Amino acid sequence: MVKAAPLAFLVAVTVAVLGIHYGVQTRHAAPPAPAAPTAPAVRHHPKKHVSARRYAIVQRGDSFSSIAVRAHTTVAELERLNPGVSTTALRVGQKIRVH
Repeated sequence: MVKAAPLAFLVAVTVAVLGIHYGVQTRHAAPPAPAAPTAPAVRHHPKKHVSARRYAIVQRGDSFSSIAVRAHTTVAELERLNPGVSTTALRVGQKIRVH
């Protein structure tokens, strides 16, 4: 019976470790999974009348390329819409047609 004591001790320690492990695991369980994301509410605004001509006002440091990016168009389109405007001599406050 001398050999049974270490075996009983080993079983007791194993049971204690497993009990502690599962006890800690249930207390620190992962939070429930978040609900499926819902689509954001879409707001429909009444369409405003937009004239066929739209302009951009030249700001300090602007170039045709920066205006084109801001207006979602191309430099070639700006040059076509503004034939009398020098692309290298823009003035602050100048109106540039973009659409």
